[in-house]
Amino acid sequence: MSSLDQLYQQVILDHARAKHGRGDVEEVAASSHQVNPTCGDEVTLGVTLANDGSIEKLVWDGDGCSISQASLSMLNDLVANHSIEEARIAYASMESMMHSRNRGVPDEVLDALGDAAALESTSQFANRVKCALLGWYALRDALAQLGTDIAGGNK
Repeated sequence: MSSLDQLYQQVILDHARAKHGRGDVEEVAASSHQVNPTCGDEVTLGVTLANDGSIEKLVWDGDGCSISQASLSMLNDLVANHSIEEARIAYASMESMMHSRNRGVPDEVLDALGDAAALESTSQFANRVKCALLGWYALRDALAQLGTDIAGGNK
């Protein structure tokens, strides 16, 4: 195993343990509960938007494998207290990377993902892609309830 692979594994394990943004999903403007029926991972993610449209509050709770938990922690770091446009870029980058089947993505995609770039090698495993994207789909759904589609344009 290369030192870069070891580093990426450590980043994933660190996020799976630290779980940034995890807490009680209460007092949020919208929430979404998502389940991966393949493995049983599940998450409830809630968001509240600030007056300027940025993501003022993001909180999640759930159980699952280290990939899903790390991805949720990384998602929090990328979008909490950030603009919808930044969330849209992060979402598009994550989808692009996770559907690459580990054949590589442009450096701009990896740069936009920060620590989440460590999940790139999981994209070669279809069941792991579902784990990594579970929280991202919950975010998309919760924001859609508030009138914003981060996978496209505003409703």
